[in-house]
Amino acid sequence: MTQRTALILFMAVALGVGMGVLTFLVNRSYPGAVIAGVLAAGACTKGLDNLIG
Repeated sequence: MTQRTALILFMAVALGVGMGVLTFLVNRSYPGAVIAGVLAAGACTKGLDNLIG
């Protein structure tokens, strides 16, 4: 795994967890928080790949 890939995945996971936590604090819904976190991590991965690429 290259440093670029590791950086992108780390940032995506960190932002996904942050989005999930914030969503849970607003809605108090575990499924909604998980879905928001996964979608945010996926979108962040693609966005960072294009940005850093």
